[in-house]
Amino acid sequence: MAQFLEFLMNHLLLTGMWVVTFAAILFYHQRTAGKAVGPAAAVMLINRRDAVVLDVRDKKEFESGHIVDSVNIPMAKLSQRITELHKHKEKPIVVVCKLGQQSADAVKSLQTAGFSEVFKLAGGLTEWKAQSLPLVVK
Repeated sequence: MAQFLEFLMNHLLLTGMWVVTFAAILFYHQRTAGKAVGPAAAVMLINRRDAVVLDVRDKKEFESGHIVDSVNIPMAKLSQRITELHKHKEKPIVVVCKLGQQSADAVKSLQTAGFSEVFKLAGGLTEWKAQSLPLVVK
């Protein structure tokens, strides 16, 4: 530990650059990620507040298994098809992708389009499956 502290003191510029980079990454994720909810909180939003589930995976992945009553709009087509969601503007929207990473971009797009309550499913559909929650398989 003493050697580590000595290294930090001898290389203040390098240490400062590392801290600034780390802070910038945290700030970027905080700014773009949106609010995340786990599967249990998503189920509560769906059951108690009639939340709409938006699945942004492509059609092939969607048909391999999706959450009941979810709307499928692939991420690549979201900006063109966002008007389909305007009828649900007053309801919370839970955005789902495979691992929970693409959904952050979708949340940001929806928020800029005027949707106020938009959440991403933390861990995506992978976490949903891991908790043995139901899926519709075609």
